[in-house]
Amino acid sequence: MPLFTSAGVGSGLDLEALISSTLQATNQPKQAQFQRQESRYETELSALGAVKSALSKFDDVVNKLSDSDLFDKRVANLTQPESGDLISFSSTDNSTNGSFDVEVIDLAQGSRAVSANGAFTSSDQVVNTTESILSFAAGDKNFDLTIAANSTLEDIRQQINDSADNFGVTANIINTGTEAKLVFNSDVTGTGNDLSVTNDNAELDALSTQAFGGGAGGMSITAEDQAADAQIKIDGIVATSSSNTFTDVIQGSTITALKESVNNETTQVEIARDREGVNKLIDEFVKAYNGVVDIMDKATAFDASSGNSAPLNGDSLVRGLKNQMVNVLTSNVEGAGDFSNLFDIGLSLNEDGKLEKNNLVRSVDEAMDEDFNAFGKIFSNESGIASRFEGLMDNYIESRGAITFREDSLNQQLDGIEEDRLDHDYRMQQMEARLREKYSGLDVMLAQMQSTQSFLSAQLGNLPGFGGKE
Repeated sequence: MPLFTSAGVGSGLDLEALISSTLQATNQPKQAQFQRQESRYETELSALGAVKSALSKFDDVVNKLSDSDLFDKRVANLTQPESGDLISFSSTDNSTNGSFDVEVIDLAQGSRAVSANGAFTSSDQVVNTTESILSFAAGDKNFDLTIAANSTLEDIRQQINDSADNFGVTANIINTGTEAKLVFNSDVTGTGNDLSVTNDNAELDALSTQAFGGGAGGMSITAEDQAADAQIKIDGIVATSSSNTFTDVIQGSTITALKESVNNETTQVEIARDREGVNKLIDEFVKAYNGVVDIMDKATAFDASSGNSAPLNGDSLVRGLKNQMVNVLTSNVEGAGDFSNLFDIGLSLNEDGKLEKNNLVRSVDEAMDEDFNAFGKIFSNESGIASRFEGLMDNYIESRGAITFREDSLNQQLDGIEEDRLDHDYRMQQMEARLREKYSGLDVMLAQMQSTQSFLSAQLGNLPGFGGKE
């Protein structure tokens, strides 16, 4: 067992520096190697991640373009009169192209019932002395209320409005100064859907449209307050609806009347293919494709002036992906009418390998004008451009794709470096222990020799003729 805890203490030699320099000479080259490998793998992973992210964005766009419904979608453009919006309009894929003038003749309304003059003096007036039932109905809707004995007009108003079963009846009290007028408003619209209020106690006749014993009750509905249908006129043809919503009056579309026309004013409706939506998605397709090209070019670049290479320079995976993307882009599609490929519908490739939304033959808009159905099939056919790109993206970015496989491999190599680093650290600990054991023995031996030398020198110094006493 060493006699000294720090190498060189006994001998006075700088053995700690010697141990440290020996360890550094062994450790530093290995750590530098680990760092280089780790940096290379991480840089490669980062570059692959950027490529994969760009491909995922591109894949999202081609997924949309592969859906034929995109090219079947119809949209409506409305030109409202200066007085304001008469209608709102929505269309579906079942809509057909067309132009229409829509006039709103009448809005649908619910019924309104008002109590008779002098029926109630104030909202605090007690209406009934015994528990009673008040029943409301309009169209196919109804609900009942149990009215407690000695309820005031205000109590009943609140109970009606607060009822969880209420289908849409609002009760209000208008205080005129000389009496209280009770008003019921029903939101059930449509001709024949007037509000009906009945009871099981004649004390509530003043709150009912029908008396308990038969005949009219105290609440009446005037002709102008009756429930009524909405009416619109489409190119001179009148259509009615029990609500302000007209479904399939124009096939595949829904019209909602918002206000009545003044002086026969109309809203002009143009139903057509969703060219704007398709154009926007084509722009996204071009941008996303070019984004992939930019990322791959950056990841594979080589700077001749400095001799520096990007992480994926010369990488066969990226090179193969580039070639396959160009092959898909330039491939022909069957069943698209007179169009055969992307370049027939207004797209082109520039000298940098990037897409442009123009070419010398025709523009995208001109291709849509020529044959919109065939235009869509270039992308959405089973063997269309979008479908082919979907398959290609699956081969690279899905869970078993080539890029994902490569990322998994690099992560395993990084894990291996970490294990190698731990093994190396252990070996360095063992090496340090051996060095300390070795130099500790040397330190003890030198310390003993120095002690012996000092003793002998002292003894010799005491002998005659050796500088000692005469």
